[in-house]
Amino acid sequence: MPAVRSGRPADAAGRADGRATPAQSALTVAVIVAGVVTIRPLDTTGRGLAVALLLLVNCVLMAVRLLFPGRFSPGWMVAGVLAAAALMGVAGTGTAYLFAFFLTAWTGYRLDTRPALALAAACSLLCGGALYLGSGPERDAASLIVGFAVGAPVLAGMARRSRNQATRAVIAAAEASEAAARAEARTAVLTERGRIARDIHDVLAHALAGVNMQLELVDALLDTGDLDKVRQATGTAHGLVKDSLRQAQWTVHALREDAHPLVESLAAMLESSGHRNALTVTGTVRELPAQVTQGLLRIAQEALTNAARHAPGAEVGARLEYAAGTTTLMIVNGPATERATEGWGSGMGLIGMRERVALLEGTVTTGPVATGADRGGWRVEAVIPG
Repeated sequence: MPAVRSGRPADAAGRADGRATPAQSALTVAVIVAGVVTIRPLDTTGRGLAVALLLLVNCVLMAVRLLFPGRFSPGWMVAGVLAAAALMGVAGTGTAYLFAFFLTAWTGYRLDTRPALALAAACSLLCGGALYLGSGPERDAASLIVGFAVGAPVLAGMARRSRNQATRAVIAAAEASEAAARAEARTAVLTERGRIARDIHDVLAHALAGVNMQLELVDALLDTGDLDKVRQATGTAHGLVKDSLRQAQWTVHALREDAHPLVESLAAMLESSGHRNALTVTGTVRELPAQVTQGLLRIAQEALTNAARHAPGAEVGARLEYAAGTTTLMIVNGPATERATEGWGSGMGLIGMRERVALLEGTVTTGPVATGADRGGWRVEAVIPG
């Protein structure tokens, strides 16, 4: 999924770092310029001096809100309410009301709902009162309407704040989803590593243990001078090496994502181990997920390896059954017809087989064959959903 940048999102009140956008900066400057140009009277004495000082205070507050939004605290907002109301009361003409409009909009964005509404209501009452007291009788109703309208922009600020909070919530949810996806991917990687480790163990551990035992036997036989037994031990070691190479080929084949279909792969595996026409397929053959195919191939490999080690010379048969919702693989070998090599192997093969079947949510049954032509042999049966 696409990466999501963290941090406070940019919003209508400014950039992600809290500073105003160029458009907002231009609008603020326009309000200040309009006030300086239109608000009258301006003078150095009397009412003109009061208007000039209040205009300066409002312009400074607008500049502080523009340049230092993070420091524009509720105390600054209260001061702005008083300054805007006073300016509207003493100014004879001009756009003094714009300062109050901008202040209440910023209040709605910056503060929580209750304090924002309270401050906006106070601004409306103060501005309305200032206009009412400074106007003639013929403008009383209009003054009240304009004064109360000063608090209306707080609703726009609150709506903008709610929208930005929703945006931040969506981004936080996307980041959490991305983190969960990364964790899931890491878990999948670790699971795959465990599977590969089991496969490598199945290929190397048994063979290397057997080769090591034969080499130790050769070392002991050299002191006796019994060359026939030395040759026999080295021949056994060579056979183990060849067997491990063949298993390595099977493992590479089973690990490939683009492995051949299951039936062809099983037939080739049986043939390479010396058992021709040993596979029986029942049911309607269908394509299985890659994980199921690989798991069944590795189970077959382990079963054939065990048969070769513990029942050399025995006949081996395999049956693959496609049923509704399940796939069953059974491999059965008869009793040994040749002398088996004892004492080597880690005993972890069956454990790895059970772990592999458990990952596929299936079941595996192993045990001796008590009846039939293969009596005295061994049976491995795996049932996998899919």
